[in-house]
Amino acid sequence: MAGTEQQQLAQAYTPLTIGPLTLRNRFIKSATNEGMSPNGVPSRQLVQFHAGMAAGGVGLTTVAYCAVSADGCTLPNQICMDRATLPHLRALTDAVHAENGAVSAQITHGGCFTFIKGSGRPLSASGGFNKIGLMSGQYFKQEMSVADMQRVAADFATAAELAREAGFDAVEIHMGHGYLLSQFISPLYNKRRDEYGGNLANRMRFPRQVLRRVLDAVGDDLAVICKFSITEGVRGGNSIDDGVGIARELAAEGAHLLVLSAGMNAESITTMFGSSFPPENRAVVTNPIMKGAMFLQSLVEKPVPFRELYLLEHARKVRAAVDVPLAYLGGVTSAAGVGQLMAEGFDTLAMGRVLIHDPTWVNRLREGQVQRSGCTACNRCVTMMYTEGGTSCVLGSPGDAVINRIPAAG
Repeated sequence: MAGTEQQQLAQAYTPLTIGPLTLRNRFIKSATNEGMSPNGVPSRQLVQFHAGMAAGGVGLTTVAYCAVSADGCTLPNQICMDRATLPHLRALTDAVHAENGAVSAQITHGGCFTFIKGSGRPLSASGGFNKIGLMSGQYFKQEMSVADMQRVAADFATAAELAREAGFDAVEIHMGHGYLLSQFISPLYNKRRDEYGGNLANRMRFPRQVLRRVLDAVGDDLAVICKFSITEGVRGGNSIDDGVGIARELAAEGAHLLVLSAGMNAESITTMFGSSFPPENRAVVTNPIMKGAMFLQSLVEKPVPFRELYLLEHARKVRAAVDVPLAYLGGVTSAAGVGQLMAEGFDTLAMGRVLIHDPTWVNRLREGQVQRSGCTACNRCVTMMYTEGGTSCVLGSPGDAVINRIPAAG
């Protein structure tokens, strides 16, 4: 590796301050819905999973989808931020800290994107027919009132306060992929005619209010991160120009870090993952609802081959528009890719599949043991979330020995 490339790679191993938090390096384990919380309780397996990420070298690991309220869950066996869950979350954060890493709780609400049938219509930016509800028998959604918004914003603030009490170093507000806050941001879902609908500034009004409530609640103690879709990758959805506008809005409200994702769970999942989902993925899913959803997805999306840094062209436009710290997300698989992102001014980089395949990749990259990940972007790990064992690499992980040595804290 040439001298300049070595310097660029070395930059990724320098500390970074985001809000009140200083990370030991620029690597973030992104949220990946691990499926390891039976009955909503974080398991010992989940503790080991995230402690293993810290032991493998990441500066920050993200606990995926911590619902801010019971009606905000999208699937059974997801974490809900309540007082009963705190001891289990404390065991997780203690285990990560013991490995000298930091840990973030991704807090969110599913809105109408839920496969759990509740007592009433699921909430969303606008009411009417709920296409997601075809999978769960919830065929209609309820437009949120201002009182609903105030309640949910308070739930986000409370969830952030509980995260602080549980020992988390950061919270990540999920504003992308078609969940509730994304349903306000996206013109695909937001058809309102009041001050919360119409132009982008109006569609951002409620997400900005949520961000402000969370910043006011914990912003002096925890890093407050926002993850959003810089492009939705579907006709009628937000484009990259909208993504730049979203970033400006969140920066103006005071977010400490923006995670630049893309795509929508239902409409454009290949935009999110940068590659197609093979048909054999359905064979490992026992949940008939999810199996049906995956089949329908295969009918509407064209095959997409994976390429490294598949969101870079879009992310560059956001980088040029805002001064807030940015985390690049989207197909980082090599030392050269890491170095390029550092050279182009991204503050951090977030990875999912690469670290599921090998949680020791960050340390091994630093030590020169590897130059490129063995992850094939087959996306089989994504559907493993719906199996009994939870999210894992079907190829086997070079880092299993590291995870297995982590004590199975209660």
